[in-house]
Amino acid sequence: MSEYPIWIIIIDYLMGAIMWTLIGRFGMSIFLQDNSDFFFMRVFVKFTQPILNLCAPITPGFLIERLKPLYIAWFFFMIRFYIFPLLLGYSVMGVLSFPLESEIANIIYDIGKIFTGR
Repeated sequence: MSEYPIWIIIIDYLMGAIMWTLIGRFGMSIFLQDNSDFFFMRVFVKFTQPILNLCAPITPGFLIERLKPLYIAWFFFMIRFYIFPLLLGYSVMGVLSFPLESEIANIIYDIGKIFTGR
């Protein structure tokens, strides 16, 4: 993580968290309604609805409601994959090149080493 300045990491973590939360809402909406009493669905709706409202002008009207979080998440991915590296000066050679996903992969790898004894 030392290869990136802290402000790039903070911006990427924020954008990544928004993107993955939108994807989570889409995934949950496959099984549950937006007004479900299930705790996680309420959290996804609470945190993503302001983002969906903010992005409503760029969201096509023909999309069904359940696809809108995935559509907006795609924009966040495109910004993180194409625009941020261009503007901030770092290279992306795959999904694990993102600071957030790279850090999560390293944590999973370290946990795997603990359980396998390697």
